[in-house]
Amino acid sequence: MDAIDIGGRLRQLRLAHGLSQRQLAKRAGVTNSTVSLIEANATNPSVGALKRILDGLPVGLAEFFAFEPAPDARVFFRADELVEIGKGPISYRQVGESLFGRALQILKECYQPGADTGQVPLIHEGEEGGIVLSGRLEVTVGEERRILGPGDAYYFESRRPHRFRCVGPNPCEVVSACTPPTF
Repeated sequence: MDAIDIGGRLRQLRLAHGLSQRQLAKRAGVTNSTVSLIEANATNPSVGALKRILDGLPVGLAEFFAFEPAPDARVFFRADELVEIGKGPISYRQVGESLFGRALQILKECYQPGADTGQVPLIHEGEEGGIVLSGRLEVTVGEERRILGPGDAYYFESRRPHRFRCVGPNPCEVVSACTPPTF
């Protein structure tokens, strides 16, 4: 039996209701990080927690589990159709609104000078890679650290602790991909 993509379903329903993660969290009385972690399939919510979040839409549990989002069948995307999923000094513009049923996530990333993914390294399932288009990006994977410039690239298993930081006076642009879509 295939596992149910709870995060993908929640994201699709939230977007269908025109809500940001923050708006849904406020309606449901949970933290924004709770919604974010569930949508990223980084945590499995209890039935009670899921019901509380769904009440913020409002959608019942039966409707939630019966809902089958349609995979996005579009092939081409204009620059202004990329979906912003980042915030603050790091922009993550995703190709396609829905990743439901997709095995790959593609992002155009832009780090402002000094922008950093955080002191706590990222760790998740899958693989990821990217190519620096402009600026300079410090990439730390495990104990390895490199400063990459235009044309340089990275590729690693995402289970290895990793971190990204823009170094230098100019913004850094990167095109990246990860599989499965876990960001």
